[in-house]
Amino acid sequence: MTSKVGTTARDTSWPSPRERADRGRAARAKTPRSSHGEYAPDRRRPDPVDVIEAQSAARVPELVPIRYGRMSESPFRFYRGAAAIMAGDLANTPASGLRTQLCGDAHMLNFRLLASPERLLLFDLNDFDETLPGPWEWDVKRLATSLVIAGRENGFSTRERADVVRATVRSYREGMRRFAGMGNLDVWYAKADADLLQALASGQLHKRGRRQVSRALAKARKRDSLQAFGKLTREIDGRPRIVSSPPLITPLSELFPDGRHSELQKRLDKLIDRYRSTLRTDRRHLLGEYTVVDMARKVVGVGSVGTRCWIVLLLGRDGGDPLFLQAKEADASVLAAHAGASEYPTQGERVVAGQRLMQAAGDMLLGWVRQDGIDGRERDFYVRQLRDGKGVAEPSLMVPRGMRLFGELCGVTLARAHARSGDRIAIAAYLGRGDAFDRALTSFAEAYADQNEHDHAALLDAVKSGRVAAQDA
Repeated sequence: MTSKVGTTARDTSWPSPRERADRGRAARAKTPRSSHGEYAPDRRRPDPVDVIEAQSAARVPELVPIRYGRMSESPFRFYRGAAAIMAGDLANTPASGLRTQLCGDAHMLNFRLLASPERLLLFDLNDFDETLPGPWEWDVKRLATSLVIAGRENGFSTRERADVVRATVRSYREGMRRFAGMGNLDVWYAKADADLLQALASGQLHKRGRRQVSRALAKARKRDSLQAFGKLTREIDGRPRIVSSPPLITPLSELFPDGRHSELQKRLDKLIDRYRSTLRTDRRHLLGEYTVVDMARKVVGVGSVGTRCWIVLLLGRDGGDPLFLQAKEADASVLAAHAGASEYPTQGERVVAGQRLMQAAGDMLLGWVRQDGIDGRERDFYVRQLRDGKGVAEPSLMVPRGMRLFGELCGVTLARAHARSGDRIAIAAYLGRGDAFDRALTSFAEAYADQNEHDHAALLDAVKSGRVAAQDA
């Protein structure tokens, strides 16, 4: 008799660990690990500014110059906003044929401290706007390249940058091998918490680095709705209101002073109500005990600038019990044209499903919604808490030793995220015990960092010529 878990039957045709490992080793014949070191732009490669402009066409027009301004600041800033450009380039690079759920934008600043529902600080992936199933190599290559770009901006030598990348990729490879030997539940229980981070810092960093880690943990513990409430609101006529700071934060009443803001507020109220239905029943009850008080449009990130993003202030038992939610527009993943369309009916659900699949412990109020805008267009959003113990790394403060440790944490974290959805045994067998893939990624990351610098220069030329307008904010 066969047994079933969900709709998947477990019978004699289910591949054994040995068969899965054989599949991974067989993939080496088709795609040698050394081939991942190659990068050369395709002769039909589109103009990078064209790619950015195509994305901007569907965004809020008055915010697009801020995006160009932020991407113009440095090659690293440009890279953070250039996921669509790199997705096209990665589609032309070698792949093993093994797929997993991808973050889709796994640069180093999308690894950070996050609070679990149990209020534990965890180190994990963040930002799943581009998440989609695809070749596992793409996430690793985007992470490795981000470390090279950050290392260049810090003045690291070629040898120091290579050491950081090799350590990062080795951490991914060895982590995947460990996960391959673990049971399914053990993989899903795996996590990196604050105690582990402090232990690693104590063992590998000098005094200055240990202080930085301690400060980051302390800062992250204070980042919650109460802290956001104190920073982003003030009392007006006896009621808390979100403070205006245009163009970065613009309250509803200022966006539509002609009275249409009341119509939009009704739509956003409906958005929150419909989003609530995507939560677990206990969390629906929790959210039902809050009342919407104020809303504002917020500019976020680099690559996301210009997408519609709302922050929503809610109050619970009294004026000292705030909750801040963020409703962020979700468009098709930049990977979709190269890895295949999402299986989910809405892009918000795609983001939420990918995040839940890859994170060790996600935001307890994470959900999605599809909603008509005031312009009559239907758009997808995903909703989460605005701040929930988030701590972001500061690459400019990192010395080579610190960036190497950070890269190792990112590498094993990415391996754990991939191991939850992909065939961890096949991927581990493909990577093997040697450092062939580590060395290949070192070459790739340097080559693609060169490409990123060329693309950044192309944007600067476009700004200088007046082709695009850039605005500091």
